[in-house]
Amino acid sequence: MANHKSAAKRARQSIRRNIVNNKRKSVVKTAEKKLVKAISLKDLTLAQELLKKFTSFVDKAAKNKVVSKNHASRKKSNLSAKVHLLTK
Repeated sequence: MANHKSAAKRARQSIRRNIVNNKRKSVVKTAEKKLVKAISLKDLTLAQELLKKFTSFVDKAAKNKVVSKNHASRKKSNLSAKVHLLTK
């Protein structure tokens, strides 16, 4: 346990931020799973819609440093390429 008032506050903040960050990561992972499922079903319109949502979620997570910018960029690139292949 923290010995100083400021250390106790930082511990409380850390716990709160951990909960929020885990929620954000969960939202990103769920959106990715839904998008991958739509791609595997070859549903172009649903995949395009879910790609927009996924991009938004992963960008927000990267902005808040829940995931790295490179991680977000790589995921967006890979999944958008797979959605693009459905158009052909």
